[in-house]
Amino acid sequence: MNQMIDEPLDRLRAAARRTRELALNRASTSLSHQDADVVGTIGTDDAIGFDPFPLLEALHHSGVRAVVIGQVAGIMHGSTELTGDLDLLWDGAPAHAPALAAAFTSVNAQLIDEKGIPVAPHPESFLRPKALFTSPGASGDCCTPALPWGDLRVQDFLDHAITAVDPGGLEVHYASRRDLIRMRRAIGRPKDLRRADELDSFTSVHSGRVPGDPA
Repeated sequence: MNQMIDEPLDRLRAAARRTRELALNRASTSLSHQDADVVGTIGTDDAIGFDPFPLLEALHHSGVRAVVIGQVAGIMHGSTELTGDLDLLWDGAPAHAPALAAAFTSVNAQLIDEKGIPVAPHPESFLRPKALFTSPGASGDCCTPALPWGDLRVQDFLDHAITAVDPGGLEVHYASRRDLIRMRRAIGRPKDLRRADELDSFTSVHSGRVPGDPA
């Protein structure tokens, strides 16, 4: 696993702060992250007060290894598009579910079922292929490799993840650029294809590869 010191987290902090500023005085749209196939969640109510760090810190302290995917991971790789949601991938192992549930509970998160009805964040609630969550700071999807990903071996993406570390010791795992591009192209929504193209265009001036990509 590669490790990057602080810079990806600095990018994320700046982007989250900008998102909060843009959404501060905006009227409610009644749109959530599920209604954002084109513009992205910066245009939804999930962007209001967006701050992924309380949940990321809770996950770190709980010891559960959840990998950031989606546009938060894109921002950590240098994407310029803002977002208002936090998407996560974990291994789906029942033994790890209690720690995951404890992390979500500690930030007053709730899960949402397929009908949009809140359900308690009990360990068994996370064992479905995708759990939708809301919390005071961030909403999004918490996925496992059991979610249909086409031909992608998403379980391997957990092993490829990069770890960003800040001076206070916070560790945030996030998908490699290569795997994130593959995920985006597999999902294929307009915003995913646009963001995949952006990530694909990044190059390292010195080595021809993007820092944080597996060698």
